[in-house]
Amino acid sequence: MVDDDTWSGALHRLWQAASRAEEVAALADDVYAPLLATPGVHLVVGTRWDEDATLRYMRALGADGDGPVIVATARSMPGAAVREPDGEPVVTRASVDELDDAAWPEAEFLRQSPGASVVACTFRLDRSGWAGLSVAVDASADTEGVARRLAQAVDVIVACHTGILQRGREARRGADDALLAEASLQMDSSLDVEDTLRRVARIAVPAVADGCLVHLLRKDGPEFVAATHVAVQQQRALEEAGRDDPWLTALLARRDDGDQALFLTGAALEGSPFAGPGSAGGGRHPTVVSVSTLHARGRVVGSITFVYQRPEDRLPDSAFLDSLATRAALAIDNALLYELRRHAVLSLQEHLLPSQLPAVKGWDLSASYEVGDPMLDVGGDFYDAVPRPDGSIALLIGDVCGRGAEAAALTGLARHTLRTLLEEGTDPGTALSRLNRALRQEGATRFLTAVVVTMTPRADGTVLLTTCSAGHPRPLVLRADGSIGEVVSGGLLLGILDDVSYESHEDSLTPGDTLVLFTDGLTESREADGTYFESVLPGRLSALRGSDAAHVAESLARQARTFRASGQDDIALLVARWNGITPSDGLLPLETLLEQAALR
Repeated sequence: MVDDDTWSGALHRLWQAASRAEEVAALADDVYAPLLATPGVHLVVGTRWDEDATLRYMRALGADGDGPVIVATARSMPGAAVREPDGEPVVTRASVDELDDAAWPEAEFLRQSPGASVVACTFRLDRSGWAGLSVAVDASADTEGVARRLAQAVDVIVACHTGILQRGREARRGADDALLAEASLQMDSSLDVEDTLRRVARIAVPAVADGCLVHLLRKDGPEFVAATHVAVQQQRALEEAGRDDPWLTALLARRDDGDQALFLTGAALEGSPFAGPGSAGGGRHPTVVSVSTLHARGRVVGSITFVYQRPEDRLPDSAFLDSLATRAALAIDNALLYELRRHAVLSLQEHLLPSQLPAVKGWDLSASYEVGDPMLDVGGDFYDAVPRPDGSIALLIGDVCGRGAEAAALTGLARHTLRTLLEEGTDPGTALSRLNRALRQEGATRFLTAVVVTMTPRADGTVLLTTCSAGHPRPLVLRADGSIGEVVSGGLLLGILDDVSYESHEDSLTPGDTLVLFTDGLTESREADGTYFESVLPGRLSALRGSDAAHVAESLARQARTFRASGQDDIALLVARWNGITPSDGLLPLETLLEQAALR
């Protein structure tokens, strides 16, 4: 027998159990046992109903039974609607024979008990359904006391259920926050537009939905970019729908004004690729589709379409989808802006460098340029090869301090000034001095380094090198035998002092020799242990003996890029290989012809 004190203790234990339970059904033993110990009670039956009077499950336990009888079902019983409570719990006392089977599925158990009557309480659990707790009692029972205990148990059950739902919401909110944080990290880790969109799709499935479609908004309408689904067959159908399904295209074209996710199901999906067997939906649950518009910085950049085949209580809410869409939109917009900037920078960089090097018999000329800054500011490295009036070739390479618009302006000024002067036949030292004067007159706040080499073929088949440097790294010569020489040069940086003169130094090339000019981005590329590429450059260059100019330039740039763990400077290389000329080439310079005439 359970007295009031024992009953109060049972209710307290119910509260304690509720703090650990994940659903009310797990609390049944803590409710049924004390009720069955009440005098005159022979059977306890609990039921759980959906809002539309669909019976979800029924659990019956008798005083003499070995264990509960559980009926799990989804049986629609419209007659039970008469029992649905509008607000407060409703207590019913009736003879078992008076129960209507259409409203009381519990009757099949209650009639098997020795009791002659039933005391029942129906109550609202939450917005999505209600429940019933019924007991079969005999004539000895205090029906008022039983009804009071049922009402007390119901109060505790409802409170416990509310707490369980709250904990579930908090856990879901924590999981959602963690997913959003991970999604932001994943999406922000790439600045490639299509890779970012694919990451959005992969993150969402299966954590958010069973399938996901991502589209970019272009001038001529939605453009399919990525799709994924938990089932391979559905993924193929989803990709086909994303590319050219007219229903989906029309839907996405209309989704350009709302911020909240749009949910579609049932009749709203008629004519869509997500309805019917073999569709892009699939699954054993009714298909639900949501569409979230991607807004970033006041404009629409695309949309995310989620496909769900899961119970309704596992669908994400609009707030979560809107938050995910906002993060995705910003990541996609950042990638789009980066792509636009990248194209603009590359276009500007191309205009700061020669479109092609001149083709001159006897010479093999090539260049390589590697952008080192991941933010893609315009670099200050430049180079050029200039044919001169006397038949010689002038090579120039330089590096403006810093990056960005100002560096680009000085790069253009320096390259075009030197090119113009050298084309007119100005000697390298004078050309550098006049560039320095121009920089000072312009009030340039940045300095730059440069080196100019004129290459003049001589009658004996060698080449005279005349080198002038303004603080630039010394050029190297790869000799035909594989040895490495350094071209002596030195001078003050450009743009520092008003009046500066630059001395010339002479060297020579023989057929098969290769001259290599470069900026400090090559030599200052640094390995993780602190080793500079400058220390290994002679050996790497020597290993390229016999290679043409293009291979030397590309190979050194690639090796430096692979070598460096730090250092983000651009790398520019200008390579000239002297292959020699014969008299039949008819390319001897005027100076050489005059020398030959004097000898005769």
